[in-house]
Amino acid sequence: MKIYRLLTEDDTSAFCHKVSDALAKGWELYGDPTYAFDASNGVMRCGQAVTKDIEADYSPDMKLGAQ
Repeated sequence: MKIYRLLTEDDTSAFCHKVSDALAKGWELYGDPTYAFDASNGVMRCGQAVTKDIEADYSPDMKLGAQ
């Protein structure tokens, strides 16, 4: 089964570390990254979708980051 996550973070090195950590845990990039202005907080935000094949049944209760 394939699971999906959307990683988001302010435009800082924390975003790159979040994506790098996911890649190190077997997640794969899915599509292009996004970059947008968050007007409510006055910051730029980044996003990157990732997917991973797992050997378990999907449940809405599963912690995707722990997979």
